Amino acid sequence: MSELAPEDFAAVLLSLQVALVATLFGMPVALATAFAQTRSRFAVRVVLDTLVTLPLVLPPVATGYFLLLMFGRRGVVGAWLEKVGVVFAFDWTGAALAAGVMAFPLMVRPMRIAIEAIDREVDEVARTLGASGFTRFFRITLPLAAPGVAAGAILGFAKALGEFGATITFVAAIPGETLTLPAAIYAATQTPGGEARALALCLVAAVIAVAAVLVSDAVGRWAGRAARGLR
Repeated sequence: MSELAPEDFAAVLLSLQVALVATLFGMPVALATAFAQTRSRFAVRVVLDTLVTLPLVLPPVATGYFLLLMFGRRGVVGAWLEKVGVVFAFDWTGAALAAGVMAFPLMVRPMRIAIEAIDREVDEVARTLGASGFTRFFRITLPLAAPGVAAGAILGFAKALGEFGATITFVAAIPGETLTLPAAIYAATQTPGGEARALALCLVAAVIAVAAVLVSDAVGRWAGRAARGLR
């Protein structure tokens, strides 16, 4: 760790901040999308599946460029947002947006699988007893799908933490502002004599990744026990 400079520690903290914000804001959208996928007609489900999968199959740089066209200062949405004081391009919030978009498919998939595994008869019985759709979702669907929701959150966080291509295309790598951990590793590998620094940063990334896996396992086990208790 002696090879790390102050800006490297700032990059680690920024990456954690970006990943946390991307996960927190992406989770409700991912959960709503996963629920819609399991309840929609076939045609709608195909469209949703395609849109959700796009960030996985497109080159990350292409996704970043699309975000720049949409949310840049002169973008379709970005120009309007700037008038109300919201700026994404070349700002850490843009890094969070890019990370959230790239992590979105990994958040949705485990949630969708968990919701699909719930016996529809449970929901039907609750409906016949007079429970509203809102009540059924929060009292039945969400608790029973908790393991998948937890898995989606951890996977999304881990993906957001390691996101590089879309982020550097959309917001560049400005030290102290948008220089995240993956960008710092890349910069170290391009610097003569920066091998030790790059290795140290990789070790930091590995420690965070292992911690995320351990937390995911613990949360998944707890959520699984809680879900079984509801059955």
